Amino acid sequence: EVLTCIKHPNADKLSLTTVHIGKSTPLKIVCGAPNVAAGQKVLVALPGAKIFSGNESFEIKKTKIRGEESEGMICAEDEAGMGTSHEGIMVLDQKAVPGTPASEFFGVTTDTVYEIGLTPNRIDAASHYGIARDLAARLSLSSSVKAVLPELPRLQVSGTEPPVKVVIENTEGCRRYAGWYIRGVKVGPSPVWLQNRLRAVGLNPISNVVDVTNYVLYETGQPLHAFDADKIKGNRVVVKNMPAGTKFITLDGVERTLEAGDLMICNTVEPMALAGIFGGLQSGISEETQHIFLESAWFDPRTIRRTARRLGLATDASFRFERGTDPNMVPYALQRAAWLITSIAGGTITGPVVDEYPVPAVNAEVAVNRDRINHLIGKEIPENTLRQILASLDIEILSEDGNNLLLRIPPYRVDVHREADVVEEVLRIYGFNNVEVPDRVHATLSYVTKPDKEKITHTVCDFLTGAGFTEIMSNSLTRSAYYEKNKTFPSENLVRILNPLSSDLDCMRQSLLYGGLEAIRYNRNRKNPDLLLYEVGKVYFYHPETKAGDPLSKYSEYMHLALFATGNRNEKNWTTPEQPVDFFFLKGWVAAVLQRLRFDPEHLENEEVNSDVFEYGLKYMVEGTVVAEFGEVNTRLTAEFDCKVPVFYADFHWDALINLVKNHWVVYREVPRFPEVRRDLSMVLDEKVTYAQLRDLAFGTEKKLLRSMNLFDVYKGDKIGAGKKSYAITYVLQDPSKTLTDEEIDAVMKKLMTAYEKELGAVIRQ
Repeated sequence: EVLTCIKHPNADKLSLTTVHIGKSTPLKIVCGAPNVAAGQKVLVALPGAKIFSGNESFEIKKTKIRGEESEGMICAEDEAGMGTSHEGIMVLDQKAVPGTPASEFFGVTTDTVYEIGLTPNRIDAASHYGIARDLAARLSLSSSVKAVLPELPRLQVSGTEPPVKVVIENTEGCRRYAGWYIRGVKVGPSPVWLQNRLRAVGLNPISNVVDVTNYVLYETGQPLHAFDADKIKGNRVVVKNMPAGTKFITLDGVERTLEAGDLMICNTVEPMALAGIFGGLQSGISEETQHIFLESAWFDPRTIRRTARRLGLATDASFRFERGTDPNMVPYALQRAAWLITSIAGGTITGPVVDEYPVPAVNAEVAVNRDRINHLIGKEIPENTLRQILASLDIEILSEDGNNLLLRIPPYRVDVHREADVVEEVLRIYGFNNVEVPDRVHATLSYVTKPDKEKITHTVCDFLTGAGFTEIMSNSLTRSAYYEKNKTFPSENLVRILNPLSSDLDCMRQSLLYGGLEAIRYNRNRKNPDLLLYEVGKVYFYHPETKAGDPLSKYSEYMHLALFATGNRNEKNWTTPEQPVDFFFLKGWVAAVLQRLRFDPEHLENEEVNSDVFEYGLKYMVEGTVVAEFGEVNTRLTAEFDCKVPVFYADFHWDALINLVKNHWVVYREVPRFPEVRRDLSMVLDEKVTYAQLRDLAFGTEKKLLRSMNLFDVYKGDKIGAGKKSYAITYVLQDPSKTLTDEEIDAVMKKLMTAYEKELGAVIRQ
């Protein structure tokens, strides 16, 4: 109760109040509402209370407002979640006792709200009864539970003739239309229990009549609409299409232009509502309404969807109608709403129900086969269980012929119209968790599994073996002296053996390099100098800086793939001269492995390797993660293994690659219908400019038409001057939607040349 109310000394629009909340000491509250006054009974939010505004909230705290202490907040309707008004504070009945909890005063009970994430096909579950029906089907396997609609009492009806007749002119757009006339209703606020239930599902109460239609909608899934019966001219409801260009004002006050395909609810003179979507302003329920005509109908989903999308209207009714409602629910929802309205708003039901049903619904029939059901599920479902599941879903078995069944689908399951749909329903009720999954599943080509590390590794190994590489397996135990001489491998990270058998096997390897070099030395000593080798294995590290209770956390291991190439590419014969392996030979195989893993090496990040392992080399990165390093092995290292010819080595960080492969799927691309165009460009640049810089600049400059680049010549010499080099590159251009014209091609090449000249100082050679 507001005990005192005076003006704030430092703000014209604020008031200082003292409020009695049932305790010995009243609260000091600063209030900005214009209607606050002493003697009022009000709703107060105490410190710690949360006030919600849409999806946001703020907590009430003791604070100072313009220099005056405030120990709470006197609430308006919207702040308390009791309405939408923010014009002033809520003034309660004088009978209210200070200190009474708001939940007790307003009759709000503790409730639980479940949010159900429906898929678009499950419109049958967009209601309380639909959810209960589906839950009962699942529970029916272990109990006799069944979902039932509330029983309707016998309704008192006066008169034998309906005051309003119904005519359906468009029977394709409206197959069933029912209505009931209720005379003498008193439109006003709904009772608290109804308001609370609507708020619980996110609806704001409007009036008792409208609230009942919304309540029954959420209860049964059947949309309803109430017309002011006095506005039904000619006492006739006509379901039809209006001429294109007709103007119609909806309940929100917006004038809309109709098209010929829009289904309308009309009287004998004018349209009254967009069928199944939105009511009209002229025929809507207001405080002056005394007689109503209650509508319950079935409308064609395609018709409703087309009109709703065109007009940009999304209502609870259109959401359900455009997905498909149950025509059998029409009469029940109408009677349920009529009973609730007469119970809450008074009135008398006048005349019998008008129920026009010119095109009765035909239940869908689906043929299924038991063996096929079991095959698709992956488990044999006992026959009795199958019958029980079908019965719980209201699916009737019409006939049987061995393992073949003909089923009748209930009309509310508009999403079930083929055998696969029935199988899905059976599996859903039976339980996905009740189907055991074997260790290896044989699937069809239409099913794509997640990348499997072992399978990918075997695939790449088979690829390398088929290409002429030989797999080696070296010992994971090796010599610590290898790593102590090389700064690339810190000796403090070695996993050392506590009691080694010899100094040659005193630690775990940090790299596959030394095992490969040992294999090369072994083969060369036996007159086998031309080698292409690969190895897949783990490398091991110790991390002394790690501080953790578990000693094993100081150790880590990673899978790597190594390639080695030395000697000649092929065995010398009369048709093939000697051709030693080189950096670019190895680079080609690195690219081939990456392409096997669905990566395009042309678009990977790359930079030079700075390592004691290589004389020179490159490393590839994906999203900043190093996935491969390759180059010519440092001659100092090869000399230690008595190898006088170059050895080329590639190190793939296999674990990192596999993790990236999981997010790197093959994407289908249509075979181009229009031809590629190739253009060559030669330019002179500073010798420090790399081909990678040219490639990155080209793809950054022309992202739409440039498909690929190929470097076919590099020249350094007196003809172009010291410190310079010449690149000759082929550019492949293509537009997937048309054949490129000479003008478009020239424009792209000019853009590339300009970028090279401006960014890299290139001189284009003519």
